Amino acid sequence: MSQKRSIFEEVGGDQPAQTAAAPGMIDAKSRGARGAIRIWLGMLFALVAMMILVGGLTRLTDSGLSITEWNLVTGTLPPLNDAGWQSEFAKYQQIPEFQLQNHAMDLEGFKSIYWWEWGHRFLGRFVGLVWAIGFFWFLIRKQIPVGWTSKLLILGGLGGLQGAIGWWMVSSGLTGRVVDVASYRLAIHLGLAFVILGIIAWHMMSLSHSEASLIKARRGKEAKLFSMGTGLMHFAFLQILLGALVAGIDAGRGYIDWPYMGGQIIPDGMFMLTPIWSNFFENSALTQFIHRLAGYLLLIFAFVAWRKSRASGNAFTKGTFTVVLVMMLAQAILGIVTVMNAAPLNLAIMHQLGAIVLWVLILRARFAALCPKEQSVRD
Repeated sequence: MSQKRSIFEEVGGDQPAQTAAAPGMIDAKSRGARGAIRIWLGMLFALVAMMILVGGLTRLTDSGLSITEWNLVTGTLPPLNDAGWQSEFAKYQQIPEFQLQNHAMDLEGFKSIYWWEWGHRFLGRFVGLVWAIGFFWFLIRKQIPVGWTSKLLILGGLGGLQGAIGWWMVSSGLTGRVVDVASYRLAIHLGLAFVILGIIAWHMMSLSHSEASLIKARRGKEAKLFSMGTGLMHFAFLQILLGALVAGIDAGRGYIDWPYMGGQIIPDGMFMLTPIWSNFFENSALTQFIHRLAGYLLLIFAFVAWRKSRASGNAFTKGTFTVVLVMMLAQAILGIVTVMNAAPLNLAIMHQLGAIVLWVLILRARFAALCPKEQSVRD
């Protein structure tokens, strides 16, 4: 017969305590060295952004064909004596760019363009080295979070692919069909650089949260705003490719009036080349017209996305779309100023830097819609 208990007696006081579930099991399994990897990715981000800018300067200074061979190891060192410089210059003198465009160039002039291309290639090798050291360091120490090994490995694979595409682009200027590199290959090369930069930025944003907090944040996903952010990202990427086509044939220096082109809303001669499809890559009038038109439409789309973000209950998410709209407007104005001044080196590279900043801000707004930031009830 059970013994009566006092109503003030602690129930279960003589029973063994149950083992409490350990908190944070998701994070315990997948945490890894998230902070350290994020710092490493930040270094890669800065280097890739620098590569894009140096690549832009290489194109703007017509330096991309100064090195006519691709030697992954021996090409790391520049010429170290007069004989080496003469040898490199002799190779350059054999290609169409020198014979048709730079035939009056002397050795000193060659050195000025050589250093841009060499610096761009050296920076590419350095980016690969930084990736390899960081990846294998974290891999050997088993500090990569669960599910992240393949993501970081793919990032390195894209870097290797970018090097191959870079040489594929350069080789197009050595055949004699065009004096410079093929504009569509330049667009692919630049496009992949922005893809790599975007992946790095997205990974950094993801690693700034624990796995548990990411899962929790995704429950508040603003699907419509996220979809518009995705559309804005794709549209901006298309505009970047169109800008590369313009830069590839120096179309930004062909029509320097605005809002007209050559005094007309729709310029003459947009389909004067044959075959007709070649106009989209080699016709200055058509490529710049499309780039301008896409810029106007992109700005309108950014405004529509901003208006949609006003309905968000998250102050941070609304702020990210406001910043995107402001930067989009600034980039459009900078593009107009660049064109009206015949794309001088300083304005053209600022316009490319603006594209990098805008690209990252769009990704930031998209991430904010996917994983809304926590805010207080008062906010």
